[in-house]
Amino acid sequence: MPDKRIPLTKEGLDKLQHELEHLLTVRRAEVEELVGAQNTPEYEDARNEQAWVEGRVLTLENIIQNAEIIPESHDHQSVSLGSTVTVLNHKGEQDHYTIVGSAEADPKAGRISNESPVGTALLGKGVGDEVMVNAPAGSLRWTVVKID
Repeated sequence: MPDKRIPLTKEGLDKLQHELEHLLTVRRAEVEELVGAQNTPEYEDARNEQAWVEGRVLTLENIIQNAEIIPESHDHQSVSLGSTVTVLNHKGEQDHYTIVGSAEADPKAGRISNESPVGTALLGKGVGDEVMVNAPAGSLRWTVVKID
């Protein structure tokens, strides 16, 4: 069974490729050196770090191998992967969200996964549409005011 395609922006793919390169060329060697010093009190921590690095390498290799680049151009008529959406909340405040794949989601930076409740609710909506989202913080009601 083929692996699931993983949607990424070009920027997100570049970031993951840089992280993988750093792990393979720098971090892996640093951790191997720590593990090699077996008589130190930090040995167990170094082994745990080594396991984390190797797990992250495998994860990144899988994501990169299965990456599907999100097209940068879209119609700006409806929200899709790669869209940056401006919404107006019930208090009249604007928020901005970029819809990305789950591999590069970062809610604190406004990068929302297309699989999240917010991302799912926004996908396919157009300017002027009202959106209701049942999020962990409670029910949210927005109006889409701009799609970039």
